[in-house]
Amino acid sequence: MPNIATLWILFGGAFIIATAGKSKELEINGQIRDREVRLIGADGEQKGVVSIQVAMRAAEEAGLDLVKIAPQATPPVCKVLDYGKYRFEQQKKEKEAKKNQKVVEVKETRLSLNIDTNDFNTKLNQTAKFLAAGHKVKVSIRFRGRQITHQEIGLAVMQDFVTRVKDVAIVERKPLVEGRHMIMILAPKDPSKEAKQAPKE
Repeated sequence: MPNIATLWILFGGAFIIATAGKSKELEINGQIRDREVRLIGADGEQKGVVSIQVAMRAAEEAGLDLVKIAPQATPPVCKVLDYGKYRFEQQKKEKEAKKNQKVVEVKETRLSLNIDTNDFNTKLNQTAKFLAAGHKVKVSIRFRGRQITHQEIGLAVMQDFVTRVKDVAIVERKPLVEGRHMIMILAPKDPSKEAKQAPKE
């Protein structure tokens, strides 16, 4: 199996190339050694299977490059285009994709049944910072020894915690007991969604 999975889809007369894995430079002009290729003209028109000489001549006449856009197809697919412009646009799209890529981490806040006020407030402030940064937060309480028989106390602590962060968080997963832990998941509140749901005056 090849490392790069290439998918070419005819869409509106243009080919979209999707690659899985690390991208690599495409073969152009004299680098293409295949005897026959499936040719796509500069205007997106399919020219059918032609010899590499015919494909190269078509690119030369158009004053453009012959680019192998789908090397794994049989025969490989080549398109007549401005390779310099194509690379510039691809790099621009990659930069935009990275800029818009948002990594959501799940942070953790640990509470206890007998947590004191100062520690509770510290945990609140820390959780609020996590949420403001766009992270989800796993809030957990560990039941030690016979504490497991007093789950209602743990639930009360959780509910109090949620009430204090309700302006910046939503409960994505309600408190549930797993083994000797009670766990809930908080997610950042989306102001845009809140605005859409607010009743119009």
